[in-house]
Amino acid sequence: MNGSTVHAAFELGGVMLPIESIHPIRQIKPTDFAFGKYKAIVASIREVGVIEPLMVHPQKGSRGVYLLMDGHMRLRALQELNRTEVFCLLAKDDDPFTYNDKINRLSVIQEHAMILRAIKLAVTPAQIAKVLNVDVAKVKASLSLLQGIHPDAVELLKNKPITSVALRMFCKAKALRQIDMAQLMITGNNYTKAYVEALIIGTPADQLVDGAKAKEMKGISRDEIARMEKEMESLQSDYRLHQEQFGENSLHLNAVQRHVKRLLENPKIKRFLSNRYPEILEEFQELGALEAL
Repeated sequence: MNGSTVHAAFELGGVMLPIESIHPIRQIKPTDFAFGKYKAIVASIREVGVIEPLMVHPQKGSRGVYLLMDGHMRLRALQELNRTEVFCLLAKDDDPFTYNDKINRLSVIQEHAMILRAIKLAVTPAQIAKVLNVDVAKVKASLSLLQGIHPDAVELLKNKPITSVALRMFCKAKALRQIDMAQLMITGNNYTKAYVEALIIGTPADQLVDGAKAKEMKGISRDEIARMEKEMESLQSDYRLHQEQFGENSLHLNAVQRHVKRLLENPKIKRFLSNRYPEILEEFQELGALEAL
């Protein structure tokens, strides 16, 4: 990579630490303890232990004391369960935003895949429900979550924050329409049930599984439905046009980014920009630091 070296943001080995030596850098609101997410964390740690290590950083000037960068809910759960030590990763920087920004919470599709893998390993729905602290009926319902949904639509939405209710509504549309809907949701960054309903209403009858019968929506006239269909067709046409332009623009931008990175690897150029044009150097550094364009 042109002589550059990629450094990990944390020590790869990790270490077991006494829980009393770990100091949170923020307080958890009392209302957070009532949420299902926290209860699921407590249940999961009780059954199988901590799966995702805590991220800590040694506190300057205090030997044996660590600041908690990420894992405040897990630490609180460990304290509630009277645990005395926990495995941690040691951060090299004391910047909590870096680690919080990299966290990817499970989407409903990823959770569905995780449950299926567990079932294949002979874990029962009751055991899964206990770990996740949810009703066993919810786990069983998750097993059929993706039935009737095209694999390409699933692939597009696999890491998106769409709800299971919204995802199940995709079954009302035919395969190609499901892919269009997924692309429109990503473009609009809207994954709500209400938006899926609007997309279904704006879908021509021949693209719905139940045809015209599914078009009878309470409180919406046929004229309104026809107007929404035309607006949706126009939106899809605009989307495809921008999609084609995006591919070409992205190619050009990636070429520019590679060129900027090469420039910044030259100490003389970097020093010149720093002395004469610091604002341009700042823009170049931000462009070069982008992970994906």
